[in-house]
Amino acid sequence: MQTPLEITYQHVTRSAWIDEYVRSRVAKLEHFSKDIVSCRVTIEQTQNPHKTGNPYRAQVEVTLPAKGELVAEKSDKVTDPQVQLRPIIRNAFEAMEKQLKKQTAKRDGKVKQHNDEPLPPVATVVRMFEKDGYGFLKSISGQEYYFHRNAVLHGDFDRLTVGTRVRFEPNEGDEGLQASSIQIIDKPGVGGSADGEDDLDMPAGWEQEPCH
Repeated sequence: MQTPLEITYQHVTRSAWIDEYVRSRVAKLEHFSKDIVSCRVTIEQTQNPHKTGNPYRAQVEVTLPAKGELVAEKSDKVTDPQVQLRPIIRNAFEAMEKQLKKQTAKRDGKVKQHNDEPLPPVATVVRMFEKDGYGFLKSISGQEYYFHRNAVLHGDFDRLTVGTRVRFEPNEGDEGLQASSIQIIDKPGVGGSADGEDDLDMPAGWEQEPCH
């Protein structure tokens, strides 16, 4: 991030475990979007003098260069903050992750077909592990996606090399970002489509990735 993380407590005693947990979740947000400008997290107990068991709330605010602020929050009644605050914070961050994934997908898929339907995102193969049957793509926005040979359409896994450009469908697996429905656009040194739709810049730094 361009600015330091801000964690604010309102009517809640500052806790080292909350600070640590929030930082770990923010690090995961940066995995979904590399261009986060700032992130502000608020942990509070809402005050209502007419009610007992005032709910706790976690709010996550993220600022992006072009889209301004994204906000996600979750709240619930808590009887044991040490146990019940964590899922409230986690749910707020998961809601923010969904927003960031949508923004990333829109940015990667900004090229339109003639019927105005979005084309799948474009990426470049940056690492290949042919013997083990998998590799990694890097999208235009700099996100990396794992893929298995079975995710490559038309049985074209063996045609892939570092530098090959592809279109793909982004997904989130249990261990991070994954690519499916991968289709080759062109090989290194081969021109793009005649109408220029696919003539997009390679993601920065792809050529420095090691090839295995």
